[in-house]
Amino acid sequence: MKKKAFITGITGQDGSYLTELLLEKGYEVHGIVRRNSTVFRSRIEHLLANYQNPEDEKPRLFLHYGDLGDGTNISRLLYKIQPDEIYNLAAQSHVRISFDIPVYTADVDALGVIRLLEAIRDSDIKAKFYQASSSEMFGKVAESPQNENTPFYPRSPYGCAKVFAHHQTINYRESYGLFACSGILFNHESPRRGENFVTRKITKGVAEIKKGLRDKIILGNLDARRDWGYAKEYVEAMWLMLQQDEPDDYVIATGETHTVREFLEEAFKVAGLNWEGHIGFDEKYLRPAEVDLLVGDPGKAKEKLGWEPKTKFKELVKLMVEADMRDLEN
Repeated sequence: MKKKAFITGITGQDGSYLTELLLEKGYEVHGIVRRNSTVFRSRIEHLLANYQNPEDEKPRLFLHYGDLGDGTNISRLLYKIQPDEIYNLAAQSHVRISFDIPVYTADVDALGVIRLLEAIRDSDIKAKFYQASSSEMFGKVAESPQNENTPFYPRSPYGCAKVFAHHQTINYRESYGLFACSGILFNHESPRRGENFVTRKITKGVAEIKKGLRDKIILGNLDARRDWGYAKEYVEAMWLMLQQDEPDDYVIATGETHTVREFLEEAFKVAGLNWEGHIGFDEKYLRPAEVDLLVGDPGKAKEKLGWEPKTKFKELVKLMVEADMRDLEN
């Protein structure tokens, strides 16, 4: 009997890659989408075409209207679907924007997780639960590299909300015996990354400059250091966490750190361009409280899950720039 998975945030970067992975493994996948006046499902359109109305087998991909603000509806869906695995990837995920909409960020990223955990309890299902935690929880880091025992010091409404959700996941695991895991994922990018995130803003901008469609990319802090990996590989770590005999929390990272400046230098190099003269500055892109350095220690994930990153920094930048250039060609 095939497994059933329930994914919040299915139309996002991570949700789309995770859906691909689970469908390849034979899962039946259910995802929730918010009702909007415009339909935004571009990241999973190819999957909808192949798995919603296939001619040779029963459909294995289903979308349901829902929102982490509505716990009653989530409970009803879980009871109806009876999933084996639940992946909570939905969030207001932009750190800088969380300063502009802190209440909404907290409602979705913190309280939304409580609603989901309560829905699991209310529906009395035996599903395994994955919570998308974040390296932003470390914030003003107490040590480097950061591991599962490093103290949290969040520096944004987003980071604070993720810390709340992380601890509540542990609390429900210890209080109610839920199989609940948190993946503390460091920055993970891909051609499906949202265009308002700095990496994709750079790679898309480089492609447009190469094609003569623009002259400058406007950025904020170029000295922030991040641990960047490939999202397609990171979703496999999510799945592996729920295949273990016991629930636990894991740092998922590359163990390398690079500045935003290094990222843009590499992106321009891929396109055969010199970045100087093409970068502008706007203070609106600065955070009120900056996180200067993030670099993760994925040792536990390698030892317990058998997971380690394969795509290196320069490879990641190259595949993102080339994908954006192909998009412009098409």
